[in-house]
Amino acid sequence: MNDADNQVLLRGRVADAAEIRTLPSGDELVSFRLMVERSAAARRRSRQLVDTFDCSAWTSRLRGKALRLNPGDRVEVSGELRRLFSSKGGGVSSRVYVDLGSLTRLPEPPVASSA
Repeated sequence: MNDADNQVLLRGRVADAAEIRTLPSGDELVSFRLMVERSAAARRRSRQLVDTFDCSAWTSRLRGKALRLNPGDRVEVSGELRRLFSSKGGGVSSRVYVDLGSLTRLPEPPVASSA
């Protein structure tokens, strides 16, 4: 690993249906939002229970996987963080998203039975 390694691994639930976007270049990408629960330590510092991350799939294989996801599905994603800048109404804004390298649907955890 070098000093400039940009890799993230997140596990969470799909927040909403994936969307196909066609860029001005003609390239297509599929994006969705991933909700990740905050740790117990983080919840002690904030009332916010989850963080939401935008995820973008660029390859045809990952686009297909993303389009088969349903809201609430448990997934694991890995990739690199990217930052996009845009200017609207005279101001500049930015957002960070996960540029997906892998996407795996996870099985639901077993439901504990009450005896």
